[in-house]
Amino acid sequence: MDKPYVTRIRKYTLSEVNCKVYDSDLSMRTLSTPSPALICPPNLPGFQNGRGSSTSSSSITGETVAMVHSPPPTRLTHPLIRLASRPQKEQASIDRLPDHSMVQIFSFLPTNQLCRCARVCRRWYNLAWDPRLWRTIRLTGETINVDRALKVLTRRLCQDTPNVCLMLETVTVSGCRRLTDRGLYTIAQCCPELRRLEVSGCYNISNEAVFDVVSLCPNLEHLDVSGCSKVTCISLTREASIKLSPLHGKQISIRYLDMTDCFVLEDEGLHTIAAHCTQLTHLYLRRCVRLTDEGLRYLVIYCASIKELSVSDCRFVSDFGLREIAKLESRLRYLSIAHCGRVTDVGIRYVAKYCSKLRYLNARGCEGITDHGVEYLAKNCTKLKSLDIGKCPLVSDTGLECLALNCFNLKRLSLKSCESITGQGLQIVAANCFDLQTLNVQDCEVSVEALRFVKRHCKRCVIEHTNPAFF
Repeated sequence: MDKPYVTRIRKYTLSEVNCKVYDSDLSMRTLSTPSPALICPPNLPGFQNGRGSSTSSSSITGETVAMVHSPPPTRLTHPLIRLASRPQKEQASIDRLPDHSMVQIFSFLPTNQLCRCARVCRRWYNLAWDPRLWRTIRLTGETINVDRALKVLTRRLCQDTPNVCLMLETVTVSGCRRLTDRGLYTIAQCCPELRRLEVSGCYNISNEAVFDVVSLCPNLEHLDVSGCSKVTCISLTREASIKLSPLHGKQISIRYLDMTDCFVLEDEGLHTIAAHCTQLTHLYLRRCVRLTDEGLRYLVIYCASIKELSVSDCRFVSDFGLREIAKLESRLRYLSIAHCGRVTDVGIRYVAKYCSKLRYLNARGCEGITDHGVEYLAKNCTKLKSLDIGKCPLVSDTGLECLALNCFNLKRLSLKSCESITGQGLQIVAANCFDLQTLNVQDCEVSVEALRFVKRHCKRCVIEHTNPAFF
């Protein structure tokens, strides 16, 4: 009697089947079909889709790279695969969603996760490359090879418009420490419609790369280079200045500029920035420790539209600098001079007299400020909503009383480590500023009864304190 038929069929091992799958996948990759960029470190698991992680990531170089993949095949047609395949399961719940809902979900994903989604199936591939999802590129991670990732992504996005990515408006690569001038040059060359660039903490970029971006991206309005210690100036390249007309040759469209922790920025650099970026409305110069009052004078001459300005921890800024800042007059709404140790009541009087529409003032650590400065501020800036005078030991209940009787719209008040403040001053504030939302009295000698009084009168107020008896 013959043996059963099934015994004459060759049994393939799992490794042989995988080889067949790999060969079939390679046969589908063509140069004519652009593919998405997968941006993920090889030591991390791939995108999970209910059946385990993907095996497309490379681990040869031992670093994060941008890899190229073709759109996933719709089905496997090899006869051996049909023998080994499992019975088809029911359609996943997420696959029942319409396209517009899937696009909306994808819009919340960072760029690297969006590229992983493009590897799931052909439908997800097409949805993941919807132009509406690529107005913004967001990359995160200290180990990611940002230069290569930007090159691959921009190449894919330039498919319909060769060498130009017209849809991309925002690039955020904050904290990607491996970003270099090469990556910024890629952005400058391919993204003429760029409006927002955030490269905070990318300390390997230099002035030349920033110049390229602002010269080749004329619509750039928001630039964050905080923590980029090599950046000392914002200007056009020489070639760009020559090509533009004399009337507009020095104009840059930037309105928001954050240069926090750019330690080597000096007065001359700020002079150049002000002369080129005359449309500035928001400028943050925290911990630019080399700046002096002279730099602020240049700033006010050229940038008369500034609404928000921070010179916190600029230890050489004094009352003379505040006199220059006061020339911004009613346009100034936000001012931070925290830990500017040379500022006294004289500088506060300048600001209070001319900047009557000031809404926010941070003067923490300005130990030269007394009750007289607070009184003058309260009587002239009656629309003040947020005030930080923490670590000002010469401010007492007298100053708080003037503040409470004039600034009824006060919402945030910080008195941290004000040694002369007592519970009586807090009660006067609570009795007049009903909209108070945040009160910081840490390290202040105030009683539990005073804190309870504040809580009764300002029911929405969150009190930060160091009194263990109050809870």
